[in-house]
Amino acid sequence: MGRTRTYEWEDPTLLAASVGHTSGLDLLRELQAGRLPAAPVSATVGFSLDEAEKGHVVFSLVPGEEHYNPIGSVHGGIYATLLDSAAGCAVHSTLPPGMGYTSLDLNVKFLRRITVDTGRVRAIGTVVHSGRQTALAQAQLVDATDRVLAHATSTCMLFPLTTP
Repeated sequence: MGRTRTYEWEDPTLLAASVGHTSGLDLLRELQAGRLPAAPVSATVGFSLDEAEKGHVVFSLVPGEEHYNPIGSVHGGIYATLLDSAAGCAVHSTLPPGMGYTSLDLNVKFLRRITVDTGRVRAIGTVVHSGRQTALAQAQLVDATDRVLAHATSTCMLFPLTTP
């Protein structure tokens, strides 16, 4: 029997227009409080921003069948999306107004499978090092008992934003 999933998202230009006008941490806190719309990918995948501190963010997801690959567990792309979001936003949380970032790479290690029985998972991102032009961040995907399910590192390029 077929299953259906319906979801909504806000206009992504509202969030994009806010980037760079405040510090990265302030932007993330506005997202967390619901005063700015979440990125559409969070609605598509179904994850949320739970914590935002300087150099540290946490996203969470309750895995569902809609996240499954053909072998009956959560697809690696879902792991990677959560880890990339956590690592990148950890970097974003350290940026002053007028600065932006983009991911240069993402290296993911898958350690354990995730199914609907796993329950809520958290992607915890932290900044390892931040320089003038690049930042290194890591993220761990953990279950409710803090068992590590996957680990990632990401290098991000930092750059000044231009205003129109």
